[in-house]
Amino acid sequence: MANEPQQTVTAEQLMALRTGPDALRAISEALQVKKMGPADHIRTKHEIKSFVESGTINSAKEIIQLAQRRIVAVGQREANRISVSGGMRP
Repeated sequence: MANEPQQTVTAEQLMALRTGPDALRAISEALQVKKMGPADHIRTKHEIKSFVESGTINSAKEIIQLAQRRIVAVGQREANRISVSGGMRP
């Protein structure tokens, strides 16, 4: 599916990005936050901000799993919308 994550980010990579300059942007790009729907995008950004301030390896793993699920959910919603409408645009 086109909306599935193309590359997998590890918790260790997130921990390294967390200490770097512009950590929020770097982590957001690594997790492909822009592929999510608007509400998930905002929710994930808040989670990343919290992680940058005081994150652990376990919270990094959780953020990765949530981000991957949210990206897949967007693809599934889009596929369902297309199948319901018969593939035709309204």
